[in-house]
Amino acid sequence: MANPRRSSFQLHNHHASIALSDHQPPMPAVASLSSVAAFLKKPTAFPCLLSLFLLLTWLSLRLQHAPATSSSYQFSSSVSDSGAQSQGSLDTEANLARLSVSSLISADRRGWLLDPVSAALDAGIHGGAQFCKSVHAGEIRPGCVRGNHRHRACNETFLIWGANTKFRLENPRVKEKGYAEVSIGADEAAIASSPSGTAHALINIDVKTTFFVGCQDCIIDHKASNTDYKVWEDLLQHDSALS
Repeated sequence: MANPRRSSFQLHNHHASIALSDHQPPMPAVASLSSVAAFLKKPTAFPCLLSLFLLLTWLSLRLQHAPATSSSYQFSSSVSDSGAQSQGSLDTEANLARLSVSSLISADRRGWLLDPVSAALDAGIHGGAQFCKSVHAGEIRPGCVRGNHRHRACNETFLIWGANTKFRLENPRVKEKGYAEVSIGADEAAIASSPSGTAHALINIDVKTTFFVGCQDCIIDHKASNTDYKVWEDLLQHDSALS
């Protein structure tokens, strides 16, 4: 015959053990906290934590500045129709990238601002000046030509804006003509590069004035023999017609 008191005692002990097990903290968590506490007491803990903090700070700053950088230049790289694709290929042949001035004004009411060398590198333009050892800023009046020469020991990067302007760059891959030529709109600005040994020219085809900045990675001596002048005869005839 079963003893009621003994059954009751066993049942009571069973519930008590369940209650105690429910309130016991999980052992892995306790072990993890102990490991962390032991690590923090070591001399190497502070340099490790400092390095982690610096890494997180760097990542945070990169993420904060990434949107501003990507929207600063807004170079036209996407195409939507066959005409735009043709224009994009012509720009590539001329080693040129264009940006919309109106889009940049909408981003900043003061207008646009950029570093020509950095902008050229960001746009993937090759062969330009990596730094500016010599800088020229100027204008091209309606119907006039700048350049039409070839620097054989100097890379050059241009920023062009202000009027409808043609940019011509010597390119042996262009059949028949031997050069690429593109038009820059009056409402656009463009970055272009002319590698050493490549002829270039800027032609104003507007009634307004073209403005440009030229950055060279050497000091240009116009009296030296390392520059070839009057490369394209049709541009010489263009200048003669104006005089």
